[in-house]
Amino acid sequence: MADPYLLLNELAQELRPMQQGIEWFESLSAEEQSTTLRLLSHFCTQARATTEDAPESIRRSGLRPTHTPAVLIARGQIDQQLGKIAGLTPHDERLKSFRLLIAVLAVADERRRKRFCSDGCSHEWHRLSVDLLGETPT
Repeated sequence: MADPYLLLNELAQELRPMQQGIEWFESLSAEEQSTTLRLLSHFCTQARATTEDAPESIRRSGLRPTHTPAVLIARGQIDQQLGKIAGLTPHDERLKSFRLLIAVLAVADERRRKRFCSDGCSHEWHRLSVDLLGETPT
């Protein structure tokens, strides 16, 4: 399995196409998918995701506002909702959750970069190389 820490950040920063991320996610076992969603939820919390990130995250994810993960993220209390989204178990809901949590991470991390990292930072995930685009996750 590819390093999920690296891969998830590459997806959020659009250094890898989402389709490649979806193919990788779908190749995981149900247990690995659940672990990945929990990890993504944690990343979103670390990036200081807010309830205000919900509309843009839903838009970027391509989900309809009526899809379960989108409904949950729009309810407020972001930390609780991120955990609920990561805990959805039907296969199609896990895939929607994956897409939404990547978008939440992207929105929150963009804001964090502008506010706190615009003059440089020590976050390794903010120095990923676009040269990685040619690689295929395994």
